[in-house]
Amino acid sequence: MQYTQKIKEAIRVAIRIHEIDQKQKRKGKDIPYITHPLVVGLILARISKDEDVVVAGILHDTVEDSVDEKKFTIGMIKKRFGEEVSRMVDDVTEKNRHVPWLERKKQNVKKIATLPKNSLLIKAADTVANCTELISDFRREGDDTFRRFNVPKENLIEHYVEIIEAIKKAWPTHPLRSDLDYHVSELRAMF
Repeated sequence: MQYTQKIKEAIRVAIRIHEIDQKQKRKGKDIPYITHPLVVGLILARISKDEDVVVAGILHDTVEDSVDEKKFTIGMIKKRFGEEVSRMVDDVTEKNRHVPWLERKKQNVKKIATLPKNSLLIKAADTVANCTELISDFRREGDDTFRRFNVPKENLIEHYVEIIEAIKKAWPTHPLRSDLDYHVSELRAMF
């Protein structure tokens, strides 16, 4: 994958939204949040030569994480990055943020079955990045890892397992299949 102007612009936008506008951190840690969308972009660049997939991966959290006074919308993504990027970001953007966590997460898992393959690439890369960090934190901190989340350990782990199983069912030969299988076994070992 070439490092293109479009990818550079996506990184610039993600840095503005996650770092400059709000100094966002990873949940309960002193790690800049911007590391997450960049890792997602790296994972996607490993499995796809499609510039739009990588760009959408870098931008995947920008809509839901932008602050109200500087709201970044799907329409803005469409205008700056095109229809395909905006569709993929919209596919993986969490809707109904006012709905309770468990219900919202169940809606997201159910939606996976309907996602196009490019959006499933992004969903899987996001899940791999999040699970890798969670597993690493758990190895270092044990159950203290889960104190920074607003849901019990079991709910969080079950949610990630459900996402992974839904992705594997929707696309049995997913390019990240071995990563997904590994993460399911590691997550289940946390119980």
